[in-house]
Amino acid sequence: MTTSSRALGDLFDTFDREAFRLETLDDYSKSGNVDAYHAFLAGEPQPDGYNAGWVEELRSHTDQGKRVYRVHILRRPLTDYLKFELGWGYRKNMTGGEEFFILDVTDKANPSEGVPDFWVFDSDSVAVMNYDGTGRYLGSEVLPPERTAEFTRHRDAVLAHAEPFAEWWAKYGA
Repeated sequence: MTTSSRALGDLFDTFDREAFRLETLDDYSKSGNVDAYHAFLAGEPQPDGYNAGWVEELRSHTDQGKRVYRVHILRRPLTDYLKFELGWGYRKNMTGGEEFFILDVTDKANPSEGVPDFWVFDSDSVAVMNYDGTGRYLGSEVLPPERTAEFTRHRDAVLAHAEPFAEWWAKYGA
């Protein structure tokens, strides 16, 4: 097992068809984009270059016909961080071709309760994302191949219950 972000980066560099992310936390404010988050909280406009590097990476994949998509499991009311992530981050990342889905478990059971954040690449490789109790990113762990089927089942379960972000945002967006 590998516990380095570099290994996760290698998976991004080598996937052929699709990269799927599951997000389960309601606050990632200690993990990056801290200045942008504070600007959002202060009511400032989104900076022109916000998430530019990630959007460019997304385009490099989606322009080659690769799919990058994610599901975020959440509950309403949205935290300030989720308002920021969905309102600024998701909407910006969509310009690079990333697809987003929401699994709103406000009034229903979570089909993947206790499952950590993770990435699945081409249904062949899995990297679990590790966070502390405050949402600070601690690193990733690339799992052995025999664990991949377990996480593709989690991916399929959340996708079966999720709805496209744009539809969800039209109903509940802040």
